[in-house]
Amino acid sequence: MATTEERIKQFVKENLEVDGQPLDLPEDLNISLIDAGISSLDLVAFAKLVSQEFNVTFTPEDCASVNSVRELIQFIDTRAG
Repeated sequence: MATTEERIKQFVKENLEVDGQPLDLPEDLNISLIDAGISSLDLVAFAKLVSQEFNVTFTPEDCASVNSVRELIQFIDTRAG
């Protein structure tokens, strides 16, 4: 089975675009999706998809505390059920 990191990378590629192009994540994953050009509306929709895909729940506080793709992976790994 794929790791959370592999799954998130694929999930980002399949679901997020910047200027009509799939988002290309850097190798270290210490990137903010907002800084990468993802709109807040797209980010909310992406969070809902991640929630469903990984069986995790995001509170508004969780959303505010997850600042990078790497932190999102860590969040999922500690809370996925």
